[in-house]
Amino acid sequence: MVRSSLLVALATATTASLALETCGQAQYDPTQFTCHASTVLCPILAGEPLALCSGACFSRFQYTCTAPPASALALLPPIPQGTPFSLFVSNPALPALHGQPVTASGLRLHLAGRTGSYCPDVVGAACTTLANVTAFVSYNGLLSMNTMVPGGQQAYFGPQGEVGYTQAHSASMPAGSRQTGFGVYVGGGMVNVNGGGLGWAACPPTESSGRIGWGLVARGVGGGNATGCTPVNLEVKVLEKGASVWQYT
Repeated sequence: MVRSSLLVALATATTASLALETCGQAQYDPTQFTCHASTVLCPILAGEPLALCSGACFSRFQYTCTAPPASALALLPPIPQGTPFSLFVSNPALPALHGQPVTASGLRLHLAGRTGSYCPDVVGAACTTLANVTAFVSYNGLLSMNTMVPGGQQAYFGPQGEVGYTQAHSASMPAGSRQTGFGVYVGGGMVNVNGGGLGWAACPPTESSGRIGWGLVARGVGGGNATGCTPVNLEVKVLEKGASVWQYT
């Protein structure tokens, strides 16, 4: 009797977890889709239920819908050149990282890690207030670290899809890297333009990858393998003007 009750309870829980809902004439999995106006389905991608505009599903990290009656999709405005910003992980289905910052350390971008930065004594207090914040600037598809060091530090897509940045006083980066393809939008997010719409992934530390913490990988870029990784979006938050640190280490 006890065993039978447990089986019934388990079956009920399993059925409930797989329960479909109705949108118009279609049934759908609410963990994979969202229903607009009780008639139109849009997918949930990287934890974001896509919005609807004139029959088209769209991401609020890159697009907006103009006001009715002539509602139409429009790109969000690109962030102005020289405007510093920070990035935060967005995917409610990944609570360990959702809302956590993108951080720079060891010439790579990490998720929920510690910022590695350096400020020489000669700089004084000019960069102490944001020494633990990883900040960026962007222009025309390029991404740079928000630093004071002459020559700056350029971010890039590595040959395996990893996102890195150059050492101070050096333009060297791995063979096969590319610098363009960072789309940064005011009121939205930073988009991986190179990835054919596949976006970003949070990849856990593994022995084979050499990652010591969660790493940021550009999906669909280079020869990287995002198996075992979770899709995420990157939310943009504008910072006050001025460089954050002398350099990131």
